[in-house]
Amino acid sequence: MVQHVSETDFNEVVLNYEGVVLVDFWATWCNPCKMIAPIIEEVSTEITNARFIKIDVDENANLANKYQILSIPTLMIFKNGTPVDTLVGFMPKDSLKDAIIKHL
Repeated sequence: MVQHVSETDFNEVVLNYEGVVLVDFWATWCNPCKMIAPIIEEVSTEITNARFIKIDVDENANLANKYQILSIPTLMIFKNGTPVDTLVGFMPKDSLKDAIIKHL
């Protein structure tokens, strides 16, 4: 399951979490974001020992700036609160799964 999170909850849900979190920085007007969304949703049901979070960059500009999000979709993988990988742009399901699994 993919959870929509705001800046208010980001520390608790992502930075204070012991484990792997995929954060999808996206926007409602972004077509590649819309294309990858069902893939992320599907992967979230297959990899149940990681969290999947969406951050709308328009509503959470401070977070987007903090993590230097210059292009969307940008997927950041956090492990134990630390960013360990950044993936930019659309990608196939298998590539996304591999990127997450290597950090579990």
